[in-house]
Amino acid sequence: MFIRLTPDIAVAPQIAPEDCAAAAAAGYVAIINNRPDGEAPGQPDAATMRAAATAAGLRYADIPVDHTGLSLAQVEAMAAELRAGGPILAFCRSGTRSTNLWALAAASLGGDCDAIIAAADAGGYDVSGMAPTLRRLAAQG
Repeated sequence: MFIRLTPDIAVAPQIAPEDCAAAAAAGYVAIINNRPDGEAPGQPDAATMRAAATAAGLRYADIPVDHTGLSLAQVEAMAAELRAGGPILAFCRSGTRSTNLWALAAASLGGDCDAIIAAADAGGYDVSGMAPTLRRLAAQG
């Protein structure tokens, strides 16, 4: 269920509140929620997920990504979470938005773009189309 991209980041499709304890037991130190509230019926809201993460002793961040796409503010928020240390579990509906946001944030922190693309690919996510943007962010980081 948790797809490890690097030693410090894993992604997942929607998790349940009880999965926070499992994430803590697996060694994760933080949960990042990349879903906006109300995206799908039955989806736990951010407040519920924050409470579950906190109860499990995890750091929690809510960085929702909706149909309008990714913003620089979201990339910066994700980068701040990466700088705070991991391993981190980020989730959305399928793991794709979390992977895309991680890739951009990792590049903005000066990460190796080819390694970022390869890590995403090994997890089953294709971020190669973002290569020019990743390289531009890495050059600025």
